[in-house]
Amino acid sequence: MEQYLTPTAKRMKAIRDLKAAKTKKRKDRKAENQRIGQRSDSDIHHKSDGSTERVSIKNNRGNFGNGTKKES
Repeated sequence: MEQYLTPTAKRMKAIRDLKAAKTKKRKDRKAENQRIGQRSDSDIHHKSDGSTERVSIKNNRGNFGNGTKKES
């Protein structure tokens, strides 16, 4: 669903999103996903202990039923 942002807010969000995508942690996770082999029917969930597990796309992107609005 599209976010209704002002042009200024849209630019600032793009800058924040790009900065987040280029962090070392995010780059490492992307590289790991490529090594493991991402599939179109599931996501690879990175646990807090550093391990990974294959989970449904719905669970991984929906914060396992808790939604993403309160995610920190």
